[in-house]
Amino acid sequence: MDICVEIGTAQLNKKGEELCGDSIEITSSGNDRIVVVADGLGSGVKANILSRLTAKMAGTMLQMGGAIDDVMETLAQTLPICKVRKLAYSTFTVLRVTGEGYAHLIEYENPPCFIGNKNRLVDLEKTERILDGKAIRESNFALGDYDWLVIITDGVLHAGVGKVWNMGWGWDRVGQYLAQTYSPPQKAADWAGEIARLCNNIYGGQPGDDASIAVIKTRRPNNVVVMIGPPRDKTDDAMVVDKFMRAGGIKVVCGGTTGNIVGRVLGREVRVDLSSRSQRVPPIGIIPGIDLVTEGAVTLVDALDKLKGSPGPESFKDKDGASRLASLLHNADRVHFMVGTAANQGLYGEGVPNIYIYKEYIIRDLIRLLRDVGKNVTVEYF
Repeated sequence: MDICVEIGTAQLNKKGEELCGDSIEITSSGNDRIVVVADGLGSGVKANILSRLTAKMAGTMLQMGGAIDDVMETLAQTLPICKVRKLAYSTFTVLRVTGEGYAHLIEYENPPCFIGNKNRLVDLEKTERILDGKAIRESNFALGDYDWLVIITDGVLHAGVGKVWNMGWGWDRVGQYLAQTYSPPQKAADWAGEIARLCNNIYGGQPGDDASIAVIKTRRPNNVVVMIGPPRDKTDDAMVVDKFMRAGGIKVVCGGTTGNIVGRVLGREVRVDLSSRSQRVPPIGIIPGIDLVTEGAVTLVDALDKLKGSPGPESFKDKDGASRLASLLHNADRVHFMVGTAANQGLYGEGVPNIYIYKEYIIRDLIRLLRDVGKNVTVEYF
């Protein structure tokens, strides 16, 4: 199944400590996402170094294609058992999710991972085996729509010990809370932050241990396909429009000429929505069956500027074409650009603003920006 994996994290430092003794490492290997949550022995600087070493080592080895057995062997040799306390110098949880939604979970002396679907917890079958003298819990499973996982360190479970609850927040109560508060629209990062805030409140604002939360949520990916500019060869108009219409996801057309081509090929009237006009951006067009139709270069530049800022819920509230385009691209997981390469000789006359002449560079900057923030961006030229 084609799914999107969303990851959010949050941490609390033990009271009086400047550094968190836990570490979270998130990496990618091809289409796979890897999450490592490590808990260093004790707290403060030493624990931070131990957990960072563990998380970074495990994440990097798995990213490079290393097997979990090799990772465990390396960690066993690098981080031996504390001879005095008989405890591991760092415990950890590793989750690897493939682009197809298959998950591999490994847990070593960390609290069991919470796994759920919508508002219920799911029991997961795990096997235990010994690697280099260390007992690890391991599971392989498939993820689908509305599945979620929450990985925590034991500082979350210990919240409220001797105060709100004698035995702490505890695994059962945390699980009940997660099942009740899961919400499909809520971002993974927001949910992780919400869990951390409640944990801090249960501690009375003075955490007695480092606490880390990693939230993994799955959903259908938000796909956007953007057609910009006419094809170089006019005889390709029908082919390109047909390919555009067959593509899955939200459909956007940028450019007046491009919009007219799409309307002509589809046999649909192209209208103008004057209510969307702003001082900076020309009004949008309306073509039945197309989600957004905008002007070209000016709209692209303004959308790029909006995305370069610090996008938030209020960033794209306006109704103009640039705000709508920026909002769609900001919320997309995957964006496919279909860029026409026809030369418009009318753009090279005297007095034509540079913004139109350099539209191809604007498109390149937009693609680069989207990739830099983690979007899966593909492009093809016609």
